[in-house]
Amino acid sequence: MFQRLFGGERARNRQIVSALYEKIVAAARRETFFSEWDVPDTPLGRFEMIALHMFLFQHRLRGETGVAREIAQELIDDFFTEVEHSLRELGIGDMGVPKRMKKLARMFYGRTASYEAALDAGNRGELAAALARNIRPDAVGWTHAADLADYAFAVHDLLASQDVRSICAGTLEFPSPLATAIR
Repeated sequence: MFQRLFGGERARNRQIVSALYEKIVAAARRETFFSEWDVPDTPLGRFEMIALHMFLFQHRLRGETGVAREIAQELIDDFFTEVEHSLRELGIGDMGVPKRMKKLARMFYGRTASYEAALDAGNRGELAAALARNIRPDAVGWTHAADLADYAFAVHDLLASQDVRSICAGTLEFPSPLATAIR
């Protein structure tokens, strides 16, 4: 399988991974999050939203084998490569990048652990609390945390309904944020 992903079909598979990454980022950058749900439109706010969407994608492919597992790993690698590029674009020097990358990696994996626990338990309130704690720690009673939790559960359900072979072929759908709010 690994040879198939990185062997003779490497260019084709690179296109698929790139297409999936673009879809994840496009979903994370939807205007609703920033203009209506008060997610900070800052480098950290954008990191939080991409991290959430990357987590949801990775959660979907959890337990898959073969090409799906390899694609999941490639997407995580691309995510952290993009984070590193973003740090450099922000003017962080060569000496500061590794330290910040370690911090951002800890943040990502810490978030995924709390998001996964809430998602697996079906606990919207717990997920909303984790999202509020991570995305808007400055805003007591951030009301849109519940909207974002509803959205995350809707993404989870939609991704679960998508065939893994289709995902591995580059097909990926995300719901509209406004269509997912339960309240």
